[in-house]
Amino acid sequence: MIELFYWPTPNGQKIAIFLEEAGLEYRLQPINISKNEQFQPHFLAVSPNNRIPAIIDHDPADGKAAIPVFESGAILVYLAEKTGKFLSPDLRERMDALQWLFWQMGGLGPMAGQNHHFSVFAPEKVPYAIERYVKETTRLYGVLEKRLADRPFVAGEYSIADMAIYPWIVPYERQQQNIENFPRIKDWMARIAARPAVRRAYEIGEKVRNAA
Repeated sequence: MIELFYWPTPNGQKIAIFLEEAGLEYRLQPINISKNEQFQPHFLAVSPNNRIPAIIDHDPADGKAAIPVFESGAILVYLAEKTGKFLSPDLRERMDALQWLFWQMGGLGPMAGQNHHFSVFAPEKVPYAIERYVKETTRLYGVLEKRLADRPFVAGEYSIADMAIYPWIVPYERQQQNIENFPRIKDWMARIAARPAVRRAYEIGEKVRNAA
């Protein structure tokens, strides 16, 4: 049993997608970040950086005590290794997936996140910051577009790299990106959006948000 501490943000959606794809039994624990529930002691005990998502694996592979894991990239690697799914055992394919996972964690996520903040949520508009992060987001889209030139998914086969990147591309309009300028990304998004597990993950997110 996996306990998932979750809110339907891009990082939260990554883990919901994996769990639905892998068919793992899990229990959802909504953490409403708009109500600052991420600062509650029971959540901080699992995620000391007060960020969702986080998990507790109550049935770890070693058969010992439950394992808490925070940071979405670490969770994806943990679950992939636990299940043997969506992360190839082949050395080169594995490294391909991990490189692109960390590209999202260190590049696309932070830059798109700042893009969201300054373009949508900041109490005052700062033109320099908006321009900086919109341009950097555009550059990163270009990197992904080039990567998809000769493969259906980021690491060849569908993997945790796609699960990490996709939720950060979904809000492309908020990031002031014209998806028509990135036809390979657009096709890649359609392939992922058509997956039943991905649809289920986003439906779960809507239910959680609407119940708040």
